[in-house]
Amino acid sequence: MANNIGYIISEITPLSDKDCFYIADRRKTEFTYPLHHHTEYELNYIENASGVKRIVGDSVEIIGNYELTLIAGEELEHVWEQYQCQSSNIREITIQFSPSLFSGNLINKNQFDSIRKMFDKAKKGISFPMEAIMKVYPLLDTLSSEQEGFYAVIKFLSILYELSLFDDVHALASSSFANIDDSSDSRRVQKISEYVNAYYKNNIHLEDLANLVGMTPESLSRFFKIRSGKTVSEYIIDIRLGYAARLLADTTNSISEICYDCGFNNLSNFNRTFKKKKGCTPKEFRENFRKTKVII
Repeated sequence: MANNIGYIISEITPLSDKDCFYIADRRKTEFTYPLHHHTEYELNYIENASGVKRIVGDSVEIIGNYELTLIAGEELEHVWEQYQCQSSNIREITIQFSPSLFSGNLINKNQFDSIRKMFDKAKKGISFPMEAIMKVYPLLDTLSSEQEGFYAVIKFLSILYELSLFDDVHALASSSFANIDDSSDSRRVQKISEYVNAYYKNNIHLEDLANLVGMTPESLSRFFKIRSGKTVSEYIIDIRLGYAARLLADTTNSISEICYDCGFNNLSNFNRTFKKKKGCTPKEFRENFRKTKVII
């Protein structure tokens, strides 16, 4: 087994046990903080930073002028890199809060149902659409200047609630990279997901999956696309790429080894598919993690 290539910073935030949340509202000229993770949930708003590279798990994307993300995965690595950003007047509002803020039975109350579902999605990291950003901006803009702590908490909960009402959020990391189960209200989709995660290294045939859930291949293809938004083959590829990205980040295994260990049988096809889906080659993805990792 290959050795790890480095350690990701495990951040200790200024949040105390007596605080509901920690907020930093800052103006800056560049992003310098390295790849890291922390136990706290994080809501991060960025303004006027077009060209910055956002890395959340195995998601690598270039952001526009407005960015709002929620990360609720305890071990989910993330970083914002300067990359092609030329702005000298960046605003970043970072809010960190403990999962225990909603501990006990509170998060299971009906009134918190949409927030609970949003947190589940955010285990992979989620990015919000512009409509959602504009909806909560007046609250975000004034949160750090709120003098009364109680009203600041009410305002923060209002932000979370308003964001939770938007369904068209963009999931960032893949489930296999984030090491979480894909949730589905369909027993058949869940069964296929469990099978693919267990046997992604092997050849997986549509006929075998169809037999697994008692459907014809044609019926399964239509059913799976409707319920998951992906074809069966697209889902299998995404799962394999997530595991491949994790190996690229955590090991020194060669790209060729990782290719075949994750169920791909052709290196050229693996490189091509990885770049198409992730926006960078496997080598570039590994370098992104290497240069931002630091040993502490």
